[in-house]
Amino acid sequence: MKPIILGLTGSIAMGKSTIGAMLENTGIPVHDADQCVHRLLEPDSPARPDIAAAFPYFEFPDLYKRKTYSMDRAKLGRLVFERNELRERLEDILHPLVRQDQQGFIAQQTMFGRSIVCLDIPLLFETRADKHIDYTLVVSAPLATQRQRALERENIDETILEAILARQMPDREKCKRADYVIKTGLGHSHSMKLLKEALLDIRIKSGLAHDPEDEKEEEEVQKVEWA
Repeated sequence: MKPIILGLTGSIAMGKSTIGAMLENTGIPVHDADQCVHRLLEPDSPARPDIAAAFPYFEFPDLYKRKTYSMDRAKLGRLVFERNELRERLEDILHPLVRQDQQGFIAQQTMFGRSIVCLDIPLLFETRADKHIDYTLVVSAPLATQRQRALERENIDETILEAILARQMPDREKCKRADYVIKTGLGHSHSMKLLKEALLDIRIKSGLAHDPEDEKEEEEVQKVEWA
């Protein structure tokens, strides 16, 4: 039986990684698209020949380390961040491989008998990946909290942050499209409470758990019958 597929997403510095860790702590395995991309950029990755062909040494010599001629991932990231046409060139290579890895993950977890799995996809709505998702969870926080968290990260300043936000769907729109919104601005306990409520609701809708309200009604009916 195919598991229920959750889609986890959220803009930069909203706390998505924290919620992903919480899901795993509850026993729900999470596939991280960003980590998959990092693996695909490694020297022994099946994507590297295509990436090298798309970014040849004679055209982009600065991307390659002099001694080993391996690709400098940080420089590649900066390059595609600055030039949209190069970002699209890289995405055309990586996105199909990420989707393939996600399908392999789902198949593996199905074999393990998992009833729910989660795909962590930063651009879930932007890439229309939500079409293949059963329930979407958007991680959100107040703008001031988001900016503070983002600017505390290495290599992110106001200019870079604004450029990243310009490429992402606004948080308000993501929350509108979400099945569940997990707010992270009030601490871990509050976020965990919202997450548990969302997961219970998903399990009830999917027939994996009984609705506590229905059980209360049954108890009341039994009391009346025995009265």
